[in-house]
Amino acid sequence: MRGLGELVAHAVRAARTRQASWVLFSDASSTPAARHLIRAQLADWGYDEQSEVAELLVSELVTNALLHGWGEPLLTLSSQGDMLRCEVEDENPVLLRAEEEPGNDEGGRGLLLVDLLSRSWGTGHTRRGRVGKVVWFELSTRSTGPVF
Repeated sequence: MRGLGELVAHAVRAARTRQASWVLFSDASSTPAARHLIRAQLADWGYDEQSEVAELLVSELVTNALLHGWGEPLLTLSSQGDMLRCEVEDENPVLLRAEEEPGNDEGGRGLLLVDLLSRSWGTGHTRRGRVGKVVWFELSTRSTGPVF
């Protein structure tokens, strides 16, 4: 049985959880649209400081979903406590790891950027009855200074 303190802590965490989702078009217009959506949502939540890195990483995930996925990508941004989480879902169930991403001078480094600039990231199969994969990253909402 949970104690009152544990229940109150759970209720406070749940109350601080925010989420926004958008279904994107399955064409190149979705990458700049995703950056705009993320920038606007982070400003609305008061996380302007995380906007630059979040926009860059969202661009990478949406571009990968458009190049390697199927269907209309689903972009989800959530905030809980000191963590932001961004997910991009597509309808291709094949998971692509960073070391398998096609590499050449023109591209193929997107997931490596996600790995370097995020607090954590990963891939998985979609939930909510949708067949496909989700690629996600997390950023801290705490000011930690420059990443570089």
